[in-house]
Amino acid sequence: MNITLDLIIFAVLAVFIVVSAILAVSTRRILRAATYLLFVLFGTAGIYFQLNYSFLGAVQLLIYAGGITVLYVFSILLTSSEGDQAEHLKKGKFIAGLTATLAAMGICLFVMLKHKFLQPVFEHGELPVRDIGHALMSTEKYGYVLPFEVISVLLLACIIGGIMIARKR
Repeated sequence: MNITLDLIIFAVLAVFIVVSAILAVSTRRILRAATYLLFVLFGTAGIYFQLNYSFLGAVQLLIYAGGITVLYVFSILLTSSEGDQAEHLKKGKFIAGLTATLAAMGICLFVMLKHKFLQPVFEHGELPVRDIGHALMSTEKYGYVLPFEVISVLLLACIIGGIMIARKR
């Protein structure tokens, strides 16, 4: 196997994403968890850019790394005290979570090692932005207007819920 610059960059991004994800779920401070989540989203955008999916990478940065993380931080600051920490896990819950994680990793490894994947016919690049826009705003069978609207209503409900919880205090 030839070690190329693409492979090295992918490995660095993958390690960065995995470490940030582990820190996001293992930290006791919720604001730090949101910051580590931001790092995971930046790393994912880096992989999109490496695959030459510039539109998808830009959407990842603008929507997820920018908007969603700001929404999380806004909600955290509205609903929690400044020094809030996650409660300490009981030993049974920790063991159950560890067992579920190891089982999921085992299933993933089993599927990856036993499945004969087809030869990749992947081409770097993406569709023209016009085609992506038409697919996103299409109301036909494989259009994404309905999921887009449902997510926007869900985010609005989250913001309103956070404000209502903050007002009660």
